[in-house]
Amino acid sequence: MADFNPGRDEVEDVAAMKREGDLSRFLRQQIRDGQARRDKPTAAPKPAPPPGYRPGAWPSGTSPPGPLPDRGADWDRALDRYRNGEGSDRDPCHCGACDTPDNNQTEEN
Repeated sequence: MADFNPGRDEVEDVAAMKREGDLSRFLRQQIRDGQARRDKPTAAPKPAPPPGYRPGAWPSGTSPPGPLPDRGADWDRALDRYRNGEGSDRDPCHCGACDTPDNNQTEEN
């Protein structure tokens, strides 16, 4: 911030404006003048759209995603396999029918 060092004439002018009640109006005018001189920010230019661009449309060669496939039967099969114990660490060959010591469902302590 610049220091304000008024000379004798300026001090007398400020004192006279203060006595007459014009000081606040003068200061507001100084603020408005300073704001008017301030450079207005300019917006950056908008880049050009790519070739073949259509606003609001999917890009060429693409389409919106379709509906998801029904996976209900896959979930049912996976749940049945889980309930039968297929693919677990108690079923080494993942068939669900092995009669091995690891396949019996009792826990050892």
